[in-house]
Amino acid sequence: MGLRHDSSPRVRPEGHSAAGTIPEAAGATTGAPAGPARPAGAQPGEGGPSRRARFAATARGAAPSSAVAAAGGLAMAASFPPYDLWPLSVLAVALFSLMLRGRTVRQGAWLGFAFGFPFFLWLLVWLRSVTWIAVVVLSGVEALYLVAMAALMVLAQRLRWAPLWAACLWIAQELVRDRLPFGGFSWGRLAFANTGSPFTPLAALGGAPLLSFAVALSGTLLAACALSGYGVWQRRTRTPRAALPAAGALVLSAAVLCAGLFVPVPTGADAHVRIAVVQGNVQQPGLHFLGRPMKILDNHVQATLKLAADIRAGRAPKPDIVLWPENSSDLDPFSNPAAYDKITQAVQAVGVPVLVGALVDGPDKDHVQNEGIVWDPVTGPGAHYTKQHPVPFGEYVPFRKELTKVVSQLNEIPRDFYPGTRTGVLQIGPARLGDVICFEVAYDGIVRDTVNAGARAIVVQTNNATYGRTGQPEQQLAMSRLRAIEHGRAVVTAATSGISAIVAPNGKIEQHSAEFTQQVLDADIPLRDEKTVADRVGAVPEWTLAMVGLLSCAAAVAIGRRDRTGMAKGQ
Repeated sequence: MGLRHDSSPRVRPEGHSAAGTIPEAAGATTGAPAGPARPAGAQPGEGGPSRRARFAATARGAAPSSAVAAAGGLAMAASFPPYDLWPLSVLAVALFSLMLRGRTVRQGAWLGFAFGFPFFLWLLVWLRSVTWIAVVVLSGVEALYLVAMAALMVLAQRLRWAPLWAACLWIAQELVRDRLPFGGFSWGRLAFANTGSPFTPLAALGGAPLLSFAVALSGTLLAACALSGYGVWQRRTRTPRAALPAAGALVLSAAVLCAGLFVPVPTGADAHVRIAVVQGNVQQPGLHFLGRPMKILDNHVQATLKLAADIRAGRAPKPDIVLWPENSSDLDPFSNPAAYDKITQAVQAVGVPVLVGALVDGPDKDHVQNEGIVWDPVTGPGAHYTKQHPVPFGEYVPFRKELTKVVSQLNEIPRDFYPGTRTGVLQIGPARLGDVICFEVAYDGIVRDTVNAGARAIVVQTNNATYGRTGQPEQQLAMSRLRAIEHGRAVVTAATSGISAIVAPNGKIEQHSAEFTQQVLDADIPLRDEKTVADRVGAVPEWTLAMVGLLSCAAAVAIGRRDRTGMAKGQ
């Protein structure tokens, strides 16, 4: 695999950039004009421009390119649900790559922020239900990952086959962002904007990372096509040979786009199970959705009792199991006898096991556990799953003693959630299902481990009441679609207030509820044992692509130093 770093001086036509592609006057290769020259021997403030004047000149010069980068970030956000304009994810990557062409590392870093901050600001606007401060702060933090990625992409673009290295760096950025700090935050991955695009079946081969890589590579190749085509036009060359690089990049970009169409997505199953999903609804939307104590539990109990009545009357088929959502019991049934009795009443009325979502006290007085509990109509509560990945600043407060003194809103989280230590594979009636709670569906490893541990279908218990009608439930449902294809499993989302849904193993949403309604979904879902290639290879594609991207930057730096040393010796 050949790498080329071209740092030798060339004679260029007047008005052309060092990259030999886009005129500097167009603002595509320089961040800002240098400003008026300082007279020889002048010191700052002595005949030369002041620091403030130089900063203003730099800001004016950078404004057009910053505005274009911000527009690209907003286009990227529009590619995600609830808008679902997935082609914009490819175009946004292409535009971002074009903006970085010929930049310095510092200029690239700034454009990374100019692109990333508006992107996350719009993508995460649903956090306004908590506070607008959370939207701004989290957007700024997440944008820093794109700052680092953009700086590294500037280095990688100096090498031959730059689109490949740039796409690998996109995966490196997602890998780190998904893990650090505090277990990471996965929102905004390219894969989550492409859960219904031609790229999507690639998830069955390499999971979400391979899907993200394909989107990024298609975009960076599209940028290479535009650069080559512009170079041909700029030189007024009409020879077929001159047009080959542009045509080749365009063909490769289209090939990557269509590659997923040739990936089979198996959906056959030897067994099925009849399920009912109870969406009981909440007393009120927003941050304080709980309302009066036991209100949410009452809603789910009453909806289940109505289902039981419909079954007896022949108006509804009897399911094998019933699924309740996360926080369907707003009180710990093990410390509150009234809550325990209400759940038991509902379970016995429907006559089949029910997966109940509840907050359970423990393991000490300072902690609570977010659990899915299998409640049998005869034996009562049995096996359970405890959420492994509590949300920082949502379900627990890092550095609580220090931060609560500064941010008083954090006191609204009185106790930290205690993390579970095992997968959510549970035997519920005749089915061996994998329980995943809320935001855990965004993390590759948690879902993959659950499937590899024997889950034949996946249940996502979630509570989106805080973020209802903000776009967040649609974003989370898109993740369920991706997981269905990635693992070849039916995915059932059970939400307190919506969106509850039945997703087939091919990613098709077969049923879904409306938000803030009381509703029961019933379906016959397949139980599958076959594992996908993505299940078998695990995180290997992600780490491999990320390491290739980082090594390309190391190679660019090493080649640059070698060339500079050689030039110095030649002088």
